[in-house]
Amino acid sequence: MQGKTIAAIATPSGEGALAVIRISGEKALSVADAVFRAAKPPSATEDRLVVFGKIVDAKGGVLDEVLLTVFRNPRSYTGEDLVEISGHGGPVVASRVLAAVLAAGARMASPGEFTERAFHNGKLDLTQAEAVMDLIHAQTDRAAKAAAEQLEGRLGSAINVLRAQLLETVAHLEAFIDFPEEGIDPESGAVLSKRMEWVRGHLDGLLATAIEGRLLREGITLALCGAPNAGKSSLLNRLLGAERAIVSETAGTTRDTIEECASLGGYPFRVIDTAGLRETEDPVEREGVARARRAAEAADLRIHLIDAAEKVSPSPLFGDELLVLNKVDLVSNRDTLPAGIQISCRSGEGIETLVQAILAKATGRSPALSEAAPNVTAINTRHRDCLLKARSHLDAAIALLESGEPPELVAVELRSALGDVGEIVGEAGTEEILGKIFSNFCIGK
Repeated sequence: MQGKTIAAIATPSGEGALAVIRISGEKALSVADAVFRAAKPPSATEDRLVVFGKIVDAKGGVLDEVLLTVFRNPRSYTGEDLVEISGHGGPVVASRVLAAVLAAGARMASPGEFTERAFHNGKLDLTQAEAVMDLIHAQTDRAAKAAAEQLEGRLGSAINVLRAQLLETVAHLEAFIDFPEEGIDPESGAVLSKRMEWVRGHLDGLLATAIEGRLLREGITLALCGAPNAGKSSLLNRLLGAERAIVSETAGTTRDTIEECASLGGYPFRVIDTAGLRETEDPVEREGVARARRAAEAADLRIHLIDAAEKVSPSPLFGDELLVLNKVDLVSNRDTLPAGIQISCRSGEGIETLVQAILAKATGRSPALSEAAPNVTAINTRHRDCLLKARSHLDAAIALLESGEPPELVAVELRSALGDVGEIVGEAGTEEILGKIFSNFCIGK
């Protein structure tokens, strides 16, 4: 793979001010020489110097006027010779430039191949490679910040500290394996046990960020449920900060689910406004009610919204829900209201309190703790699975050590834990794992 020269459009398809075509590999400069016309060819251009010129086809016809930049290995994103051509946006002109580059000797890059080459060439570890995709897909500032911290190497550094401790522990055990007649003396056993307990504590600390990682990467589905005219559409509009849903005094206005994305507390939410839940003979509304129930049951969180002005005693709609009382501005004596979060979609009263309650339920911690928590890059599902396997082997090693088993058995479990932890940063990764990760990237990255 490393010996082949690849190319791709690195910017989104469609019309735009600019389109960037990337070329990377051992023949990147010669390919660029074949299609670029300026005072000096790319192979004679200084690194990181932006040069104006023209892209031509095999017959010398001008395809576009562009800016070209050369990044020679190893000081490039991929660690190879890399050329970036910045031309006019638009699907036709960018495709014609790419076609000329491919005709000059490059091949089309596969999804994520530029970043995969950066990984193989030691420009970034596997956690940083994954962070590139997370940064591209980030839907909120909080998600983007977490991805940026991982891209800087924060998670990789934490993993490497764990690997170093495990490696040192294995090396310590090897001494006892080489001299079995001596055995593990109590003092050495205490040192080994303390080091393994330290590793387990840090493993647990990283595993505790798994929920945060899932919320930031996958988002949270929030269903707004309740009887007709409870104010679900008004609440959707309040959470979005825009008039997305039609609001009417007529009950049953919402016949189908309406889904919109919102950022609440820096987390991506998919908010679903459902049809009013009630018995009806209208076949269209009945189907809307059925869809509302299905959407609510599949959601991560559910809000049961009631009209506080109607002074009814609500029965739970679902086992796990937030009871929210809307239209409290129309209630003269609020002491008689049932327990719940009081809001007014009309005035905005209580909306911030509701948002904080939603965040607390989604994250499992209070807003104060959320704000005070240190900036820790949250692990993803792959990291979690590797850490869980590592902790299982580590627990087995600790139990073997405490029961006085031979050091060879303890070392076997520690080596397995070391391999599981190394898999996170790519030190022990298989081609199957790498292929799965990079196949999710966009072409050109």
